Amino acid sequence: MRRRSLAACIVLLSASALALSSCAGADQQGSAAQRMTAWVDGTGLGGSIGTLVADNARIAEVAPRGSGALHAACGTIVSDAASANSNLPSPDPTVTELLAQAYGLEGTVGDDCYDGAGDHALLITSEHDGIKADALYEEALQRIRVVDGKAPVTTTTSGNTGNSGIGGIFG
Repeated sequence: MRRRSLAACIVLLSASALALSSCAGADQQGSAAQRMTAWVDGTGLGGSIGTLVADNARIAEVAPRGSGALHAACGTIVSDAASANSNLPSPDPTVTELLAQAYGLEGTVGDDCYDGAGDHALLITSEHDGIKADALYEEALQRIRVVDGKAPVTTTTSGNTGNSGIGGIFG
């Protein structure tokens, strides 16, 4: 129940960030590209996205180890999504919207993953939502490329291997 509340909180924070995004750039200086570069660098966006993609992939890796390992991995997703969400809004409303959607999905991923320790269907749903979040990250990165001509590196030192792909280990 507490995890559902956290996911709802992430969605609410995401919506708030989106609503406030029109005010976010008022105190920033420079071109749209300069503001985006400063925001990406200042928030560590690439590392945050890389971490969440790796978190999503980790679900499939730890699921066979039992509910304790799965609960820990799922809790990490919710925590990492909340942390990344705190960096919104971005200087670009489209990037903010895409990331807010992705972070909200991650809250759902974490909840379904946690509850799915004994429910195969919830694990599959969790994996599919992780794939959707990963696709939203790609869209956000493409938009960042449009704005500033480059995208952040999303690799992490913890072995970012990406999502487990279509079919996954859950089915």
